Amino acid sequence: MKLLNQQRISLSLFFFLSGFNFASWASRIPTIKAALNLNEAELGTILLTMPVSSLIGLPLSGWLVARLETRIPLTIGFLLNSICLTFIGLADSAYTLIVALFLFSLSMRIFNISVNTQAITLQKQYIRKINGSFHGLWSTGGILGVGFTTLLISLDVAMVPHLVSVAAVSVLAALVAYRYLLRNDLSTTGNKLAFGKPDPYILYLGLLVFFAAVCEGGMFDWSGIYFQQVVREEVFTAGYLTFMSFMALSRFVSDRIIDKLGMPNTYLLSALFIFVGILLSILFPSFWPAMIGFSLVGFGCAAVIPMTYSLAGASKKYSPGIAISLIATFGIVGMLIGPPMIGYLAHAFNLKVSFVAFALAGIMLIPISRGFFRMQRIG
Repeated sequence: MKLLNQQRISLSLFFFLSGFNFASWASRIPTIKAALNLNEAELGTILLTMPVSSLIGLPLSGWLVARLETRIPLTIGFLLNSICLTFIGLADSAYTLIVALFLFSLSMRIFNISVNTQAITLQKQYIRKINGSFHGLWSTGGILGVGFTTLLISLDVAMVPHLVSVAAVSVLAALVAYRYLLRNDLSTTGNKLAFGKPDPYILYLGLLVFFAAVCEGGMFDWSGIYFQQVVREEVFTAGYLTFMSFMALSRFVSDRIIDKLGMPNTYLLSALFIFVGILLSILFPSFWPAMIGFSLVGFGCAAVIPMTYSLAGASKKYSPGIAISLIATFGIVGMLIGPPMIGYLAHAFNLKVSFVAFALAGIMLIPISRGFFRMQRIG
């Protein structure tokens, strides 16, 4: 039991630090936009680099988790991701920023597939659900990352020392935590992709992750700018911080909510929270309605991806690593479409109108989840 707790704590640290690192970059997007004098369409194009890079990294990450213990690509991916965080801070043009984001996203993809595969494997050794708490720690890291960034912005601390210091602490912590990660978790079956007709089980779950990624990824990239340009809030990180805070809070209780309501009803509730929250923010674009709206969106987004990844681990056709890799492809496509799409819509119309896309993506969770569970009953 002591070893099991050490493995859970070590894995939790990686989730937490990953969230902190990602939020440190994402909450600096308005700073980068202003420093490089980018408009919304240009920023949207640059943000396209990340999902494209992730898509390129998927075959590599799937190959690594199929052939190595997950702790190896997990740690290497995290260390590279932390180092790339400093490259983002040092970028002095759109082109160098694209290169930095490409490497940052590629390493993050390797880490994400590995860490989620290890989380599902560790989950199987526990009687109660724990996967939601891992994602809750990722969100908590994001909250503290935004809070730390907000503090540094208020103190006029430049972006370069900020991101370099975050990267340095992350590297040191990862080197310590590595020795306690789960070992000998290489799957012996389900490691080969079957080409041909798509597996309905994976297809349904992939579509759920796709629409969740459109909402979640879009909110990561655009919530700060929405508060800056639409809500006209000087402390533009308030919206991002609110979204992340309520997403983290919900993820810590999501396992209990799922046990209480069941997965079908949790998907329904998630969709309604996203839809209502976005509409509230659009119809009443002032501080408190937007804060309440973003909190509802945070609640709505929280359970979808960890819940869907848990279902992926139960695939009868693929190992957890391959199943997550396949489903993550849909998530990357969602990120490929979502944030850049908001940029283009905002440039063509305005940022407030563009957020309607998030409401539509959220409501799509209802028919897809209903179709998945209907298929499970028939099967």
